[in-house]
Amino acid sequence: MFPGRKIFLIGFMGSGKSTVGRKLAARLGWSFIDLDDRIEEKAGMKIPEIFKEKGEAWFREMESTILHDLVNYTDFVVSTGGGAPCYDDNMDFMLRSGLTVYLKLTPAQLKERLIKSKTVRPLLKNINASELINFISQKLQEREKWYSRASITIDGFEIDISHLISLVRQWKEQ
Repeated sequence: MFPGRKIFLIGFMGSGKSTVGRKLAARLGWSFIDLDDRIEEKAGMKIPEIFKEKGEAWFREMESTILHDLVNYTDFVVSTGGGAPCYDDNMDFMLRSGLTVYLKLTPAQLKERLIKSKTVRPLLKNINASELINFISQKLQEREKWYSRASITIDGFEIDISHLISLVRQWKEQ
């Protein structure tokens, strides 16, 4: 197939990485790994608590460590955190280790999803609804240089898993 038989889903928070990841893994018959869940498990606390008690730098270090620990695993789809590709050598590691798929949405689409989200997101805790679109636009602009390096970029608004699987197959045949 492709190096490491791994698929890394990247994209902004709220882009659907976990939802798509679970569906894609099920269709491929692979395991699904949510990087944030692994961090919470290892730290023994939820992401908002980690940010509050240990800080973002500690979180990012833990995120990188856990991501790199996946090097010997095969046949899995991993949902990364929105910032994961942007720190340390994480994006280079993912590109070397498997297939990266960027679930791309517009700032307006992300705003709608994040406003409706029941998930507590530490980076948004002090952002009110009227400032949200500006925050998303700014962060997307900062992160796009990493996201755009993905092997495959797909419109993340309404993903057809069958279409995504066909893109994965086309990529591996290159």
